[in-house]
Amino acid sequence: MNATPVHTDVRQHILEIARPILSGKGFSAVGLNEILAAAGVPKGSFYHYFPSKEAFGEALLEQYFTSSLAQIDTLLTQPGGTAADRLMRYWQNWLNSQASSETQAQCLAVKLGAEVCDLSEPMRTILQDGTMQIVRRLARCMEEARADGSLPDLGDSQHMAMTLYQLWLGASLLAKFTRDPRPFEEAMITTRKLLNLPAS
Repeated sequence: MNATPVHTDVRQHILEIARPILSGKGFSAVGLNEILAAAGVPKGSFYHYFPSKEAFGEALLEQYFTSSLAQIDTLLTQPGGTAADRLMRYWQNWLNSQASSETQAQCLAVKLGAEVCDLSEPMRTILQDGTMQIVRRLARCMEEARADGSLPDLGDSQHMAMTLYQLWLGASLLAKFTRDPRPFEEAMITTRKLLNLPAS
């Protein structure tokens, strides 16, 4: 019988407990004591797994992107429909998962992005690398859509993927400012126009 090592369980437990707290309040506003109290873990144990709060933030973002990329891979490779259908499934999932004020905090990259980039170069690098991995996946799906005829030739797929990703990041910020889902709805309309797809 292969038991999971205890230290892995505790480390993972800390990360899972901390994510919604930091997603709601931000990185700087949350002290270690709040995280440790919520996780029921002593401070000494925390430093056994994370040498600093910055290292903890790096681990949190790495876990976030690992999970997000796995979800994106599922959305973009699910059988049924064209490659364009799979691409639009990604944007629809973004709209569905972020359109309400209760779920907007789920996007750790949007919540922490601007804040931690000024605090930590390693955390900024993780955000940059994670974002580029998402954009590459979207560009690949666009290439598949062009190959199966479900999208026209849009030119540089990487450029288009980055343009759309920036559009949706901007919509996420505006939705937080306004506490209104309309920026996502407008992003969806613009996405369909840029991809030369009919309005839904």
